[in-house]
Amino acid sequence: MTVNEYIMRERAKDNSEYPRPVPRIECVDGFSISVQGSEYSYCSPRENIGPWYQVECGYPSAIPTEIMDYVEDSDNPTGTVYGYVPIELVELLIANH
Repeated sequence: MTVNEYIMRERAKDNSEYPRPVPRIECVDGFSISVQGSEYSYCSPRENIGPWYQVECGYPSAIPTEIMDYVEDSDNPTGTVYGYVPIELVELLIANH
């Protein structure tokens, strides 16, 4: 399943007027990260329906070296967000875990 498919599947479960964050992605090795795409996220396009080519990531359980170029607070890489991350890098990050 792609990141776009995951976000859209989870978004389809939400009937609220404003989209809620989708659940964190949990990898088989225990790594987890929030990955969001919506009109309220640092993503592109900034819409509630994908596909997105850049997404917002946040609060990874370990330092995500693959996306460190997008970190908002490099002094706290597991306690911050990563804006406008190319979706291919997010999929690489997930595949590496």
